[in-house]
Amino acid sequence: MEYRKLGHSGLEVSIVGLGTNNFGQRMKDPKDAAAVVNECLEQGINLFDTADVYGGRGPSEEFLGKALKGHRQEAVIATKFASPMGEGPMTSGGSRRWIMQAVEDSLRRLDTDYIDLYQVHRPDENTPEEETLRALDDLVSSGKVRYLGNSNYSGWQIANSHWIAETKGYAPFIAAQNEYSLLNRRIEAEVVPAAKKFGLGLLPFFPLASGLLTGKYQRNADAPEGTRLASGPMADRMLTDRNFDIVEGLEEFATQRGHTILELAFSWLATQDFVGSVIAGATRPEQVKANAAAAAWRLTPEEMAEVDQITKR
Repeated sequence: MEYRKLGHSGLEVSIVGLGTNNFGQRMKDPKDAAAVVNECLEQGINLFDTADVYGGRGPSEEFLGKALKGHRQEAVIATKFASPMGEGPMTSGGSRRWIMQAVEDSLRRLDTDYIDLYQVHRPDENTPEEETLRALDDLVSSGKVRYLGNSNYSGWQIANSHWIAETKGYAPFIAAQNEYSLLNRRIEAEVVPAAKKFGLGLLPFFPLASGLLTGKYQRNADAPEGTRLASGPMADRMLTDRNFDIVEGLEEFATQRGHTILELAFSWLATQDFVGSVIAGATRPEQVKANAAAAAWRLTPEEMAEVDQITKR
């Protein structure tokens, strides 16, 4: 397993991380979650990404905390706050009041006395960014949080946050978590340049484009029953002729080199040095093994250019 420094920090994370949105949702038994976490540790995966809201407001953090019992020092726990954890304005956002409550709740559910990477799940337009950053800086100073990150920020929001932290002497963000895959490269316009400029490591989520880059979906065929894209608005958005044109081109590219499209999806991200870790979900230990192995391939500059042409929109 390859490890990388996350942004301009000393925090080392595995190039493949585990996303735990399924814990408490698709995975109802904590023992199943523990089996996935144990396989991650066996494979050298040390980054575990969760959020207070995952699993239906709390269960994901609880499952992860139980699964890591006795293995806390082997893990980098990344969790998030700001999404609604209840009704009304007092249980979400980036205010000092809510941050101080949210971090205590997450620490309790995770059964730990510190969080390695505490991330703003989404920008809060109703709270001054300086208030959010000051409160987060206090958490770092207290030792309850080691490092800070953001999720779903735009390029200008990353720049604005960096400027505030730098001028006020606050702990800066070291990571940006955004959707990024061979089928969704929108963040390359602004987020990636901002992350590079201000020293943030990128943590891509949905690297397999909700499963479309696994090879299990075929044009003009029913989606496998029980899969994420079996039905609904996401299926309508993802299962388009344009996307299948790209997927089929990527499958041909990977097959010619003795790889699968899943391996290409991971390795294309891992080949880019601004990517700190690729966040991918798993519901079974064998999926963890496949994800860990997938990121071993590194594309040449020529291969990266060819992939660019296939995925160009």
